[in-house]
Amino acid sequence: MTDAHFDALMNAALLQKFPHGTVLIREGELPDFLHIIVEGSVELYAEWDEREVTLDILRPISTFILAAVIRDEVYLKSARSLTPSRILMIPAEAVRDVFGRDAAFARAIVNELAIRYRSVVRSLKDHKLRTSAERLANWILEVDRQQGGSGRIVLPHDKRTLASRLGMTPENLSRNLASLSEHGVVGSGREIIVTNRDALQRRAKPDPLIDGS
Repeated sequence: MTDAHFDALMNAALLQKFPHGTVLIREGELPDFLHIIVEGSVELYAEWDEREVTLDILRPISTFILAAVIRDEVYLKSARSLTPSRILMIPAEAVRDVFGRDAAFARAIVNELAIRYRSVVRSLKDHKLRTSAERLANWILEVDRQQGGSGRIVLPHDKRTLASRLGMTPENLSRNLASLSEHGVVGSGREIIVTNRDALQRRAKPDPLIDGS
């Protein structure tokens, strides 16, 4: 975007600190702000008929929820801080105003929405085409890559949240983790250790059309 439009958005923005467990937005409400995670992590979740499911875990630097802000429509997800977090909050009306006046910013928004759409399709394929054990195996490979590929993974959040994110119960998560011991995985508290990456790869069968490159 142009420097002038960037300055206008930043002058209108608020940088706020939130403790762990703070509900930041609620599904069904209209957006007042575009939220940008500067530090910490945020859980996107949804509730229905006394049930709750984790939809995504976001880390810096990520926005939420862009589609609702641009469309000026209600949130389809809620969000809460998983850790103490710093969030940059830009008024939704200001974002829409610049979106309508700055072609470069509009292209960047469309590109970001396209990335999010493709991420949703990959996640849908992951849940529809794979068993829960396969989802867990691929999650372990991806997080190990994100954490440097040492083979020693520190869980970024509690196991209940992980289970919900992967579409299983905590009990199923424990059983699947135990089953992966035959494929080079050892779980110990908040750590997962990959002892045989080739065996885990064979079990996970990663696919670039699901997992990305």
